[in-house]
Amino acid sequence: MYVKQVGIIAGLILAQFVSAEPNQEKKPPENRWEQTIREFEKWDAKNSWPKQSVLFVGSSSIRMWATREYFPDLPLLNRGFGGSHTSDVNLFVERIVLKYKPKLIVFYCGDNDISAGKSPERVFNDYQAFVSRVHTELPKTKIIYISIKPSGSRWNLWPKMKQANEMIQKYSEENTFLYYADCATCLLTDKGEPNDVLFLKDRLHLNEKGYAKWKTALTPLLAEALKKEKKKNQREAG
Repeated sequence: MYVKQVGIIAGLILAQFVSAEPNQEKKPPENRWEQTIREFEKWDAKNSWPKQSVLFVGSSSIRMWATREYFPDLPLLNRGFGGSHTSDVNLFVERIVLKYKPKLIVFYCGDNDISAGKSPERVFNDYQAFVSRVHTELPKTKIIYISIKPSGSRWNLWPKMKQANEMIQKYSEENTFLYYADCATCLLTDKGEPNDVLFLKDRLHLNEKGYAKWKTALTPLLAEALKKEKKKNQREAG
């Protein structure tokens, strides 16, 4: 009996340590963004959106980006929301991506995924699921993945974020309709650390200078993806 009790107590102690593991995946409720998605739908019901749009989608780094101001010449839609994970975008992909039939998608997620304890492999698999769904429904649509950013507040997680970036970069290079935008290197100092000058006081979200760096890194890929689409359309018309 004593041995059995010791075993039970040891098991309880071990369970406490496991639950306290900082990298253990935290599973938020799936419907936590339902109200936010409904707000998008309310806007859609009252407004028209550009055809053949360039759709920016993902977490708060997209939501907080004044994308229309940075890319005034693009037929742009922004559907960034809160602290979303890649799995959240997948959950609502029909309502915030596919319905618009964009010709190009600019995607940023993974930052919050890793912070919540998800593995680089999970981030990669969830992104693959997103790509598969989009490519099945919209085979002509191209996708640019913005690399997970290094930040001062999550610098301890950078090795895992970098691993996810590398997996997605390789995957993108293997598919002609996918692009990988290295928007991480431009946020580092010469010493290879996050440049706080480019971030808000929370050391997590970008300020105007940070977004200017992102624009510079992203613009050539936007031009390349849109140019390829234009040439393809001309060939089909001819």
